[in-house]
Amino acid sequence: REKRKKMAGFWSASCSIYDVKFLIDPSTCINHFLISCFHVFFLIVLLFVIIIHKSSLKPCQSLIHRERYSTLQLVSAITNGVLGLVHLFYGIWILEDKLTKNQTALPLDLWLLELFQGLTWLLVGLTLSLKFKQIPRAWLRFFSILIFLVSAINCALSLFYVIVSMHLSFKEGVDVLSFPGAILLLLCTYKESKCSDTDREINESLYAPLNGESNKDDSVSRVTLFAKAGFFSRISFWWLNSLMKSGKEKTLQDEDVPMLREEDRAESCYSMFLEQLNKQNQKDPSSQPSVLKTMVLCHWKEILMSGFFAMLKVLALSSGPLLLNSFILVAEGYESFKYQGFVLAISLFFIKIIESLSQRQWYFRSRLIGLKAKSLLTAAIYKKQLRLSNSARLAHSSGEIMNYVTVDAYRIGEFPYWFHQTWTTSFQLCISLVILFRAVGLATLASLVVIVITVLCNTPLAKLQHKFQSKLMVAQDERLKAISEALVNMKVLKLYAWETSFKNSIEGLRNEELKWLSAVQLRKAYNTFLFWSSPVMVSAATFGACYFLNVPLHANNVFTFVATLRLVQDPIRTIPDVIGVVIQAKVAFARILKFLEAPELQSENIGKRCSEDNTRGSIS
Repeated sequence: REKRKKMAGFWSASCSIYDVKFLIDPSTCINHFLISCFHVFFLIVLLFVIIIHKSSLKPCQSLIHRERYSTLQLVSAITNGVLGLVHLFYGIWILEDKLTKNQTALPLDLWLLELFQGLTWLLVGLTLSLKFKQIPRAWLRFFSILIFLVSAINCALSLFYVIVSMHLSFKEGVDVLSFPGAILLLLCTYKESKCSDTDREINESLYAPLNGESNKDDSVSRVTLFAKAGFFSRISFWWLNSLMKSGKEKTLQDEDVPMLREEDRAESCYSMFLEQLNKQNQKDPSSQPSVLKTMVLCHWKEILMSGFFAMLKVLALSSGPLLLNSFILVAEGYESFKYQGFVLAISLFFIKIIESLSQRQWYFRSRLIGLKAKSLLTAAIYKKQLRLSNSARLAHSSGEIMNYVTVDAYRIGEFPYWFHQTWTTSFQLCISLVILFRAVGLATLASLVVIVITVLCNTPLAKLQHKFQSKLMVAQDERLKAISEALVNMKVLKLYAWETSFKNSIEGLRNEELKWLSAVQLRKAYNTFLFWSSPVMVSAATFGACYFLNVPLHANNVFTFVATLRLVQDPIRTIPDVIGVVIQAKVAFARILKFLEAPELQSENIGKRCSEDNTRGSIS
């Protein structure tokens, strides 16, 4: 009770009533309170960014640069400045009226809201319109987009309130007029940033560094913007816009494509791999360190982050049938609370946004990990080739080594994309079965039995797939070895007229490779047919079980079941691809590991022999 009294006192001080109405009414206290909190937070963040940001102008830029304001900047600054002053004067007038008539400033919500809005519009309008060059571009666009969205929502709520109540107050009129100011601010931010880029290029071209002064911008100018991208730029892939614009205007050349980040380059990945390998050797010198474990230790943070986005995507996707069930119940008149339909619609909107963003981040980060793994293995194979012993060179021909780089390393680079599919499929299946059990009860057991039978039928096919994949890689190596040998010794073949013999030999190796390739593809076709037909069997078995178990079928559980079938179909159809990729990656990694463990030249003995030969030569 004491807590309730305190809460009532708080609400009475701010709203004069202890009644929380719905958020969409712009005249309610809770609406004023939330908008005031937003403006306070916005002001704090904007001031923080302005204070901590240090200008990176070169010495002569301050002399060359002159503030030139365009018409759009001036119109935006004047419009938003006037709006800010109107909010401020209106808030002061409300406060003075309350003090004059009621001898108190309570309730606080309306005049505090107007004061905060006035300060925000003044600071934002003048800063983003006139001083936008002193703020980082990412923050500038973030502020303009955020103020645009909030103004659009506030304008829509005010218009809705005016239409419903048939009454237009001064506050609603100012809220509606704030939206054009936000549009001007957004246009000013995006239009004038191009002019600032032009000025910056001119200033940099006029700036000549002193003797001995290194121009660091030349070395990092071609590095991808992803290296400096902020949180919102990475989430929305905003850093790709400049490359997309260049590709729209012209055909991209090699010099137009930016360089990778420092940590994404092959030398950095290989250096990190060697560092982790040395740490493993120091911990346990008696045993040989695991290459796979070392690679995981190099990228464990990225793997966990991509796994988090994969789990978030599965959870967001799985909430769709539950929201559909709630929508149907609301349509049938079973509302848990007032305005439940609006809450469900807004929830569905944000859930779909989260699903889309998490899926894009999952795919992108997984591909980035695969790129690093491929670069690492390519560098390791190249370094190993330089140190191979003579016996190892006989066992691993140049064609096989090329195959390690072009095929095996590529397949391992593709594996991180499918790695999280190995557990997200099971996770999504479990969630789908729980939703099915909630919708149709014990009839879910029929679908579970069909899924288990499908997986059991795939077990012997997976073993055959692994066997045939290994045979295919061996046959491919033999063919590449024969082709490379023929190309290297082409003069000898022409001299002794051995073309027909080598041609028949290569064709025989091709036929052998084709035999194993057809076997692998046939097993893939069997897997695809098995798993693509399983959703039909799952739905048929479940509805049949509902009929025999007398499970009542209504609109809510039937539509929920149909929507959940998609959650079941996607992982089931992905299982054969996941199995195939895992088998290919396993075979490829075993081949590369065998090559990396091959004997090397004894560099110490070579150095000693060279020094002995030099000594003997000098004595003689």
